[in-house]
Amino acid sequence: MDAPPSNPPRTVICVGDVHGHISKLESLWSNLQSALPADAFATALVVFLGDYNDRGPHTRRVLDFLLALPARHPAQRHVFLCGNHDLAFAAFIGVLPPPPDGSPFSVTWDEYLHNEEHEGWFRGPGHEGMHVQGRRWGGVIKERWDPKKGLPCKGSIYDAQPTFESYGVAHGSPDLAKAVPEEHKSFLRDLVWIHEEENVPVDTDEGQIVCKLIAVHAGLERSMDLNEQLRVLRTKDTRVPKVQMLSGRQDVWDIPNDLSGKQTVIVSGHHGKLHIDGLRFIIDESGGYEDKPIAAIVFPSKTLIRSTEGAASQN
Repeated sequence: MDAPPSNPPRTVICVGDVHGHISKLESLWSNLQSALPADAFATALVVFLGDYNDRGPHTRRVLDFLLALPARHPAQRHVFLCGNHDLAFAAFIGVLPPPPDGSPFSVTWDEYLHNEEHEGWFRGPGHEGMHVQGRRWGGVIKERWDPKKGLPCKGSIYDAQPTFESYGVAHGSPDLAKAVPEEHKSFLRDLVWIHEEENVPVDTDEGQIVCKLIAVHAGLERSMDLNEQLRVLRTKDTRVPKVQMLSGRQDVWDIPNDLSGKQTVIVSGHHGKLHIDGLRFIIDESGGYEDKPIAAIVFPSKTLIRSTEGAASQN
């Protein structure tokens, strides 16, 4: 007797940083729906890689769009990762989960206090109990020009001014906590720091392989114990002043030695570029800037879809 036909592998879509650009997000979503078979799109696992706010003008509308997806596409699964910008936004409006040991958020300040004056940390009502990243996010940087970006900063080092304005309040105003709707606060509070998915098929030159997929906003550090990183990410340990796996640059670029050769896919956003090397995928073509598209990658085919017309390409 012939064996029953096996179910096709579930499509997995990983979406890069949105950064307040609602028109690009809507365009990307439309292009994904057009590029994929209807049943594959309808039942896909969609992992958003974080950084929904700042830089672009429409953070509020972006969060409304994301919150509406489960009702619009009930057969899909949606995962919303926390990026460093989202963590800082949540910290400023007081919805960041408290440290598991009950310690105050002020313990996170010490490592960065030497930057407080230059970065213009927020010192308004409630700052005494705020995580360091919330104070940096809501502050007003003294030096407005960012030489790394070649652009002026938008209010703070996080470019947070457009987020305040999308909720109708001035940059740095503590009234933002009142202006953000409760469903947006819940969204930010519930963001996961890591997503782990077993049995994800990935096409390679040698044929299709089945991998574990790990999605984390910046990546996993090579120089930090892997189990400790996973503990911090899984438990959302907010005692850490700067979560390198959400904020780091150089040391999170490659796959950690502990995972080398283990058929583990690591997908991140954060870095403002596309980078694909073996099973390491960095999907953040836009970096939040006006002149660049938002990108997404589709597994198993590794097809890249962008928010501009004619954006599908086989990698």
